Amino acid sequence: MNRILIDTNIIIDLLAQREEFYNEAAELFSLSDKNEIKLHISSLTFANTNYVLSRQKSAKEAREILRKFKVLVEVLNLDDKIIELALSDEKFSDFEDGLQYYSAIENEVDLILTRNKKDFKNSKLPVLTAKEYLASE
Repeated sequence: MNRILIDTNIIIDLLAQREEFYNEAAELFSLSDKNEIKLHISSLTFANTNYVLSRQKSAKEAREILRKFKVLVEVLNLDDKIIELALSDEKFSDFEDGLQYYSAIENEVDLILTRNKKDFKNSKLPVLTAKEYLASE
């Protein structure tokens, strides 16, 4: 079973129901719900997603959405080693992308799914969009 790190943008596509990207995100999480794939997110993603949702909904609604969502994913810890690796790696101009990447590496994830593949152009792991991944299954 594939172990997949889901980047924040795909999670927000699902939870904020971004029209253009929602169906692909929903299909991914449906596969997770059926235990056909194992989805992972970094703990940072939870904080970032809460921030985005709280701007669109009440804080209470955002937390309830996240509470329901949490059963579909495994949350990966963000520790000192991952932070050090991301701080030391200048190939990632966006620090958050470095944290995502090293969370995947340190937790032996098989691939990364994102809508912004260019953010992970130096990745040693395969990087796909949700659409590409679903087409390959």
